[in-house]
Amino acid sequence: MISIKSKREIELLKIAGNIVYETHKYIKPFIKPGVSLLKLDSLAEDFIRSKGATPSFKGYEGFPNATCISVNNEVVHGIPSNRKLKDGDIVSIDIGACYKGYHGDSAWSYAVGKLSSDCTYLMEHTKKALYEGIKVVKPGARIGDIGNAVEKYANAHNLGIVRELCGHGVGNHLHESPDVPNYGLPNTGPVLKEGMVIAIEPMLNLGSDDIVVEDNDWTITTLDGKPSAHFEHTVLVTKDGYQILTGEWLYG
Repeated sequence: MISIKSKREIELLKIAGNIVYETHKYIKPFIKPGVSLLKLDSLAEDFIRSKGATPSFKGYEGFPNATCISVNNEVVHGIPSNRKLKDGDIVSIDIGACYKGYHGDSAWSYAVGKLSSDCTYLMEHTKKALYEGIKVVKPGARIGDIGNAVEKYANAHNLGIVRELCGHGVGNHLHESPDVPNYGLPNTGPVLKEGMVIAIEPMLNLGSDDIVVEDNDWTITTLDGKPSAHFEHTVLVTKDGYQILTGEWLYG
């Protein structure tokens, strides 16, 4: 069942979303060659807790850490480890925060040092694909319209669309209905209504769209070993369109 959020719920979702946004801003200066993934995870967890929230992911279906940190060919659900970032890496950091029972959820891919031209291309156009999807959000539009916008943009830029994973509703559960795929046909799927809150999150690959689950049963990687990027916002459907609840991203 797709829930329509009350004014009180929307206010709590806005606070949770802003905590996620501020957490990304806080950890960004630490994202550089030599830093460990566990250090970034610890910084994020401490910051989230300092804001009176808890990490949404920690303990979720047994996930062991506060954030998902995925490097290069890791698409999503990377488990933070002692691995240290290197110059030229793409690191995707997915952050969730729960405030008074309501969640914010946003992922962003960051450049570590100087990227290759191919990786720069991948990051630029995955981020733009996210905003292509967000732009169609308004009452009366449909979930398929979002997926179609992302799909058309990704196909136009020859990027592989991960189809097994998708966006989702957000509320007092981290993952709610509806599913929000990154592909689809226009004018199909559930109708968007004022008060719905959804996470839109393109996961695009530089190579094929084929993926594999690693032995830890969490981390998903590209089958061909080529890099992947992941950008996500939590978005509120408003009377006239949409509002991004996880910040206006200005930090690349």
